[in-house]
Amino acid sequence: MKLKPETFTIQDYLHHEFECSCGRTHRTDVEEILISQGARREVPGLIKRLGYRHVYMVSDVNTYQAAGQELEGIFREAGVACTSHRIPRDPVVPDEYTLGELLIDFDRDCDVIMAVGTGTINDMCKFLSCQLGKQYIVFATAPSMDGFASVGAALIRGNLKTTYDAHVPQAIVGDVDILARAPMNMIAAGVADIMGKYTCLCDWHLARIVNGEYFCPVIEEMVRLAMGKMMAQVKEIKDRKPETIKSVMEALVLTGIAMSFVGNSRPASGCEHHMSHYWEMMFLFQGRPAVLHGTKVGVGTVMAVGLYQKAAERTFDYEAAGRKAEAYDRETWESDMRRTYDAAAEGVISLEKKEKKNDPEQVLKRLETVRDREAEIKGMIRELIPSLELVTGILKDMDAPVCAADLGIDREMTRDCIVVAKEVRNRYTLLQLLWDLGLLEEMAEEIAAGR
Repeated sequence: MKLKPETFTIQDYLHHEFECSCGRTHRTDVEEILISQGARREVPGLIKRLGYRHVYMVSDVNTYQAAGQELEGIFREAGVACTSHRIPRDPVVPDEYTLGELLIDFDRDCDVIMAVGTGTINDMCKFLSCQLGKQYIVFATAPSMDGFASVGAALIRGNLKTTYDAHVPQAIVGDVDILARAPMNMIAAGVADIMGKYTCLCDWHLARIVNGEYFCPVIEEMVRLAMGKMMAQVKEIKDRKPETIKSVMEALVLTGIAMSFVGNSRPASGCEHHMSHYWEMMFLFQGRPAVLHGTKVGVGTVMAVGLYQKAAERTFDYEAAGRKAEAYDRETWESDMRRTYDAAAEGVISLEKKEKKNDPEQVLKRLETVRDREAEIKGMIRELIPSLELVTGILKDMDAPVCAADLGIDREMTRDCIVVAKEVRNRYTLLQLLWDLGLLEEMAEEIAAGR
């Protein structure tokens, strides 16, 4: 069967293997998606239909109030056994401590895990269920992020934000009535997470051009169509109309399915996400209140758009870039990592020792490709990157943060983030391109100064 994003509904992506023009076969193991008004009432039937009898339901203090408590009653009425674990801390940190708590309280009689929540709850249940050899279901309480249907679980281990391979949920449930009641900042975070696809898809193209990385144009189309459907209604987000909230949730789920088709987060996560991950770690280390993932991604997207626009207009000096690459001093770099990454520094340094993405030989090799294909790269940027006014205007309309200062991030941390966020992952993005060209620090200063 062929993928046809232009005509498919969200249900059409399930229960099929797709022979793709990219040369791969795509499939997702998500079996059911319920996104509708009143979907919570369908959950017991879903549980029984999938062959389960005892649910281990995980929520936190907020998601329990939003949906968990009512779901307990629905399960009782339907005769479905439920062991409910409510994480008592707010905010919830997806680290070794919290995962250990979930494991200790896990009832061995449970045959399926249900995540009631969004990002953090979903990631922990995804990882825990995979480790236990169980399936899991996610009941979304807000349309706030795009990881519902992805295979990766973003956790914090040894103080470093790391994405672990896990599995997709067997089912995704979104009750539009509950989603529409979510705090507006969470809905805005979901919209911002989808807008981050503008820059992440450009990063994916960049990696295709420079590194010859695998790329699927059909999956790109799938993500862009989902984003376009949401963007067509984005002005109505604050009205919380059911059809608008449903379009946001479907865009988030479809993006997750795109990630599961590829087997990693490439279609949905680029340098804008790496900046978000960096801020998340720094806020944790500094004891500052957590900020929603999508909210940080929105600000990262604004910064990435600004950097892309600068790159498209800048003259690349390959001789100067080559000299800078050859002068790379590993000890100086490691010192910078310890200054900027705090408790996560050793993990970052270990990753670079393994991948050697900053090694002069690799940088010089990439620079040769960039020189040969500069016109193509700059043309691609001009075609794919939206205006700064469009991105900031949508965020402002939702009263969402637009710049790092709106998140309480000062000029120094803004600059540091742009310079070092690429070290969070071994993934080629705009930030690595600017590093290779010797332009990253200069542009980081410009963005941090608001220029």
